[in-house]
Amino acid sequence: MPAFLRRESLPWRSALASLAGAALALAFPTPGWSGLAWLAPGALLLAALDVPGGRAFRLGYLAGLTHHLISLRWLLHIPFPAGAVAGWLALSAYLALYPALWVWLCWQLLPTPRPGGFQHRPGLPEPPAESGRPAWLAACQRVADLPWPRRALWTLSCAAAWVTTEMLAAHLLTGFPWNPLGASQYALVPLIQIAAVTGVPGVSCVVAWTSVALAVSGLRLAVRVAEPERRWSATASRIRTPLTLPAAGGGLLSFRFALVTDLGLPLLALVGLTLWGAQRLVRPAPAGRELKLALVQPSIPQRLIWDPRESTNRFEKLMELSRLALASRPDLLVWPESSLPDFGEAHYRALTNLLATHRAWMVLGADDAERRADGGYDDFNSAFLFAPDGGYVATYRKQRLVVFGEYVPLERWLPFLRRFTPIEGNFTPGPGPVTFQLTNPPARFSVLICFEDVFARGARHHVEPDTDFLLNLTNDGWFGESAAQWQQAVHAVFRAVENGVPLVRCTNNGLTCWVDAHGRFRAILGHPDGRVYAPGFLTVRLPLPPAGPARAPTYYRRHGDRFGWGCVGLVAALLAARLADRRGSRDSRRATV
Repeated sequence: MPAFLRRESLPWRSALASLAGAALALAFPTPGWSGLAWLAPGALLLAALDVPGGRAFRLGYLAGLTHHLISLRWLLHIPFPAGAVAGWLALSAYLALYPALWVWLCWQLLPTPRPGGFQHRPGLPEPPAESGRPAWLAACQRVADLPWPRRALWTLSCAAAWVTTEMLAAHLLTGFPWNPLGASQYALVPLIQIAAVTGVPGVSCVVAWTSVALAVSGLRLAVRVAEPERRWSATASRIRTPLTLPAAGGGLLSFRFALVTDLGLPLLALVGLTLWGAQRLVRPAPAGRELKLALVQPSIPQRLIWDPRESTNRFEKLMELSRLALASRPDLLVWPESSLPDFGEAHYRALTNLLATHRAWMVLGADDAERRADGGYDDFNSAFLFAPDGGYVATYRKQRLVVFGEYVPLERWLPFLRRFTPIEGNFTPGPGPVTFQLTNPPARFSVLICFEDVFARGARHHVEPDTDFLLNLTNDGWFGESAAQWQQAVHAVFRAVENGVPLVRCTNNGLTCWVDAHGRFRAILGHPDGRVYAPGFLTVRLPLPPAGPARAPTYYRRHGDRFGWGCVGLVAALLAARLADRRGSRDSRRATV
């Protein structure tokens, strides 16, 4: 055993935790090395092997902080340096709590074989007194000593705990479900079909389960390599005793079999889900209608959006791109979020004349206001639908607002928070989803604005049985040319799968694209030559289902996060059992004394 593994307080733990956090960050775009997601959770657990619960939490926090500082680096592109740095550090520090909680939960739930039965303890027990045996190796053996059913239950419990922390992150303090583990696997299209049933938590569960099972196999391998003369019996009710290996090599065969059993269940689930997803992909789609869209991407820097002197230039740039796009005779012209500088008379006439000339429907993003009874105004981030004759049809007002981007929380009690944002006022949340309906050609769709496509529980309420597609209008110009555009687009993949409808995105500076109902990117403006941030337009021929009876909704569309909340319930029950076991142990000791 190398000397550096014999010490109890070691830099290698912090280094491994940091590497696990960095690997998790790199699994997401960009660069999107998704294979690292299958290694990072298990590596993080190994970093906290055989340490007290508090230190395990701190190691998990270090990994989470490293992960989010890297993956959320795009926040530093916000053209307001003080707020950018403060937001980057504060959000990363907050989100790091969830990986820390996961590490603590996993080692709390570890079952420990002892004479007389099965017990739970907070963390690993003290190593047995064996002369000259490294404590680290003893800790490895305690995990390896667990009977296979208990090891399998623990690895599955760790996966459920991962889903639990993602569910908490998605709901607490308004929620920020950015970069869940499963989202890193968006390119594995057959696998992510399970999101139609479980949502993205199902994919996260499979990845975390496999990673922890791989780590357990690694621990068993470490014991085998460090002490090749030992093997352990399969007794489930007591600590196993060392036995002499048979000369014929049967121990090696049994060890290999043990590794297969550790990885067998998650791999079986992975293969089964992939085959099921592949079957969904090859199922032929019914021939139906087609809607032609022109998606305009103006790529206007955020500083210019804030500058009222640039309103005319912004509008002219949008009009120029729109004239080029309308030459392809689309049915629907789309502008991104907050694209129209204002609804002044000149802009309104120019826009409606353009639509009437080309006989096209139009959706655009712009600010909206409504007068209150007290004489003040409520401001909204809105999307508007206009008919081919230029007439106004409908409005959707954004419901989920961006903290410090569209409102300042607790401003009445903490007015200094206003210094960390360039916004002057606060927007008001909209009342609810609105279906936009075209009559010629017939089509029904719902709009998501900004990062509303990141929230699965909100997006599903925008889909009705007769909804043909979702349309996301967003402006990631806040974040320059960074990973933010790719990371948000990855979330859109899962909203399409979860709800069984295509999702079209029209953005200020990327990614303007469309995703089919199975989560496949069908077209990306500027891709693959890499100019996804540049101005331009994308013409999309969007296939729609045949008109007639309403389509059957997906399981996730009907029931939401039942799988995710089921994982939360499982972990809560296991924790309750642990607490009851600890209380019983204390009572027994007191009775003995």
